[in-house]
Amino acid sequence: MGPLNRPMRSLANGLGMAWWARVQTHGPDVTYWFGPFVRRSTLEKELPAFLSDVSSESPASLDHSLVRCRRYEPFTIESQG
Repeated sequence: MGPLNRPMRSLANGLGMAWWARVQTHGPDVTYWFGPFVRRSTLEKELPAFLSDVSSESPASLDHSLVRCRRYEPFTIESQG
């Protein structure tokens, strides 16, 4: 990872141009945010390892979508209902 990657990701996120993966599980009901990435291709390359990690927690189901947006913490949101 180059020295300019972190500032570029931060800038892209601040401008709402960053790529994020929104990963939702059911049983337990949790939403995870994975990012930010400057390029969609980089997100697509890194996503399988993240999905594998989430899958290791044995959720009943897992869905994901790729979105371009501005996102701040929290990166993990548990359903309270």
